[in-house]
Amino acid sequence: RKRLKPLRTVVAWRGRAEWDQVMVGLYCGDSRLQQEALDRVSAWKSRYGPKMPLAVDCTAELIRCKVLDSSGRLKSHELILSYGLALVRFVNLITERKQKMVSIPLRQLAREVDIPIWVVDLRHELTHGKLPRLALCRKGCDVVLDWLRKTYWSRQLGNNLCEESEDEEEEQEGVEANAELDNDAWE
Repeated sequence: RKRLKPLRTVVAWRGRAEWDQVMVGLYCGDSRLQQEALDRVSAWKSRYGPKMPLAVDCTAELIRCKVLDSSGRLKSHELILSYGLALVRFVNLITERKQKMVSIPLRQLAREVDIPIWVVDLRHELTHGKLPRLALCRKGCDVVLDWLRKTYWSRQLGNNLCEESEDEEEEQEGVEANAELDNDAWE
């Protein structure tokens, strides 16, 4: 009687150490190390193609914006467009997986996956309204990167490396962002 071998999952990274190194590099705040991590993610993407986890792809796009921002090579308008595209893609890709046969409002989907509503409102402004200020795009990027770290990367590590945010602080951020967007007209 033959014994079945356990199924193995094929991934683009060489092993756990490489995965951990890339995660640390992406979130370290040092542009040089972030760029090295982005280069590694690009190599993963070339190996793995469309099977690349959405969270990895979104994280890389958002970190790329931060690296470009810190380089000082882009004008404010170009940075807004860069952050904007990454934020729109994040909201669309993450919520798309939750869509069923019936169209569900993005705000409802965002609530289901704990994405702050004001990030969806920011996505709406970027897509349909007047471009927001760069500061709001940067804040959106930081909030989304934190969401990805808590929701995806830390879970992949199998432990909680993240500190839990204070509910009051998140609420205040949402109030400030909503005030800046002034988009109570759509839901």
